[in-house]
Amino acid sequence: MGEHILQVRDLTVHHGQLCAIDNVSFELNRGEVLTMIGANGAGKSTLLRTIAGLHHPSSGEIVFEDVDVTRWQPHKRVSKGISLVPEGRRLFSSMTLEENLMVAAGQSRSLPFTVERVYELFDWMPSRRKQRVWQLSGGEQQAVAIGRALVANPKVLLLDELSLGLAPIIVERIYALVPEIVSQGVSILIVEQDVAQGVMVADRVHCLLEGRTSLTGTPADLTSEQIDQAYFGADMAKGSLSAEASE
Repeated sequence: MGEHILQVRDLTVHHGQLCAIDNVSFELNRGEVLTMIGANGAGKSTLLRTIAGLHHPSSGEIVFEDVDVTRWQPHKRVSKGISLVPEGRRLFSSMTLEENLMVAAGQSRSLPFTVERVYELFDWMPSRRKQRVWQLSGGEQQAVAIGRALVANPKVLLLDELSLGLAPIIVERIYALVPEIVSQGVSILIVEQDVAQGVMVADRVHCLLEGRTSLTGTPADLTSEQIDQAYFGADMAKGSLSAEASE
């Protein structure tokens, strides 16, 4: 096996006649955090859902640990080590916190994350484990969604819009767990609109604009202006910069 745990090769995804992902390629290395940034509608969530098996690509390949998994069903990808924390969390609202975690624990291989280990990461959970998840706050629900993905013991964790709708202090607390998760041998692909937060935890950054790759690099090598141009589009970014200069 090479250093790449996940490879996306020339991936194109359509929603009907709309091309949501257009010929995108990238690699995720073992033990790496790769942050995928882009504005709303850039195709980030579609990309993650396709890697997880929830969308079928029009063309291209998804290779996991040197095996082509492009046509695999979602449950098979989970069993082999790909877990998605979806946008909007998608918890079972009528079930308890612990029951939501146990749903994924049934898929678990003998790797570090158990329900008890998740309770150590999120020390508020044990006292709330019998509570229905609809009674939890947005930040608490996001933590449960992450915990549910972890007890499946992924090798690759896909995190979709962690910061969406959450207070900044909650976002910081959740992102603070990323190094601990990586230390357990998990590679992470994060999709994020919050550029500053996403770049802060990234080893590498990949920017999408209207479904296409507009920028790649390490945080140390990329300037704020480069990221702005890639995120908004060169013309829009130039217009913004010109407007600032004229003030």
